[in-house]
Amino acid sequence: MHIHLIQGTFSKTDATELIGRLIQVKIEFLESKINKSHNEEDIKMREQRIKQLQHELQNARAHIATNGLLMNIQSDINLAE
Repeated sequence: MHIHLIQGTFSKTDATELIGRLIQVKIEFLESKINKSHNEEDIKMREQRIKQLQHELQNARAHIATNGLLMNIQSDINLAE
């Protein structure tokens, strides 16, 4: 199954907000898993992923800030077994 989650052109402000919100949802999901987990290895893996997402968000914001007035964003979700 294929879901076209985002496909369009956005202002810098909207692009920054959209990407920020998407990443924040993922971070909140990981944090909820950490709060429910008792496995140190899983916790460390999720904490590392959160740090990676935060770093990627910083990079995305910098990229958006230094490029044109409009940003094309495409995001798809592929569900596979």
